[in-house]
Amino acid sequence: MSSTISPPNFPGLVDSRGAERRFDAHITGCCASRDNSLLAFSTGEGDVILAPRAELKTPDAWVVSQVHDGPALAIAPDVSGDAFLTGGEDCRLKRTSSTRTVEEVARSKRWIEHVTTFSQGKTALIAFASGKEAQLWAGGGSEPLRTFEHASTVSGLAFDGKGKRLAASHYNGLSLWFVQSKDSKPRLLEWKGSHLGVAIHPAGEAVVTAMQENELHGWRLSDGHNMRMSGYPSKIGSMAFTRNGKWLATSGADCVVMWPFFGGGPIGKPPMETPGIPGVNCTRVATHPTQDIVAAGFADGAVLMVDYTSHRVLPVCAAAGGPVSALAFSSDGCVLGYGTEDGRIGALDLTAPD
Repeated sequence: MSSTISPPNFPGLVDSRGAERRFDAHITGCCASRDNSLLAFSTGEGDVILAPRAELKTPDAWVVSQVHDGPALAIAPDVSGDAFLTGGEDCRLKRTSSTRTVEEVARSKRWIEHVTTFSQGKTALIAFASGKEAQLWAGGGSEPLRTFEHASTVSGLAFDGKGKRLAASHYNGLSLWFVQSKDSKPRLLEWKGSHLGVAIHPAGEAVVTAMQENELHGWRLSDGHNMRMSGYPSKIGSMAFTRNGKWLATSGADCVVMWPFFGGGPIGKPPMETPGIPGVNCTRVATHPTQDIVAAGFADGAVLMVDYTSHRVLPVCAAAGGPVSALAFSSDGCVLGYGTEDGRIGALDLTAPD
């Protein structure tokens, strides 16, 4: 795909607004705490690395805790405060706080590969997937509220924007569960093939999955109409809706591919392509929560921020080894974190002066 820029052999924003640190482990995930006071990174060695917002430029102050016996496979902010939830190959769901306190929340018979949380008003929910099961927990609960069974392994989880529905992707489609319903049956949206991840439109208008083939599949939720989005040179490993739901940003090409979800799109509409890096695949995307900005991580370790209305590019960090495997903004948009397969992590305070 087109719309590329020269390879970024330049200093980036991390040099003036943050710092990097290297670890001997694959970085498997990144997110900010619910109160935005911490960035956290999970690793293939089972560690959780905490970077306090006040010390983003002081990497020696970042705290490393051994949390899982084996790789940490998923990370999400807890429903409140400065804690995080992680799932691992040890079949445990763990909670890690800013004080380095680690506690076991739940255990399963299989790896816990997906964790997601929702918190708004009085509603606080945790969901995690283990094999063919997805469990729903109250934020402070000691046992599951519901267990959702599927015919095949759950490959992705996402709450809708109001916390009323939980989408679980799996082989041949996805299941959409109403979390407060007493009905044990989901709304099943079917499409043959392997579905590897899921995203829900912020207003609940559509749901999209990434396929084993180099394409996306979506459903319009008002009537179940199918939407196919193809043309990628590689698999889509990361996707995120923009703040107002107008665009779906995705990896899978040498730029960020953005599908329109307005004016009848994406049906019959071509995607927009942001500037990228020629011949270098985009591996991770993250959308800014308050501005028209998308962050993109690439297979050479570079990270860019792109204003997708003007196509202005801000380099975050230069190419430096392994592919970007984790990328996230804080919910207030003031902090950005990234991690790579070869153990490099970076953290930026985007409110700091140049």
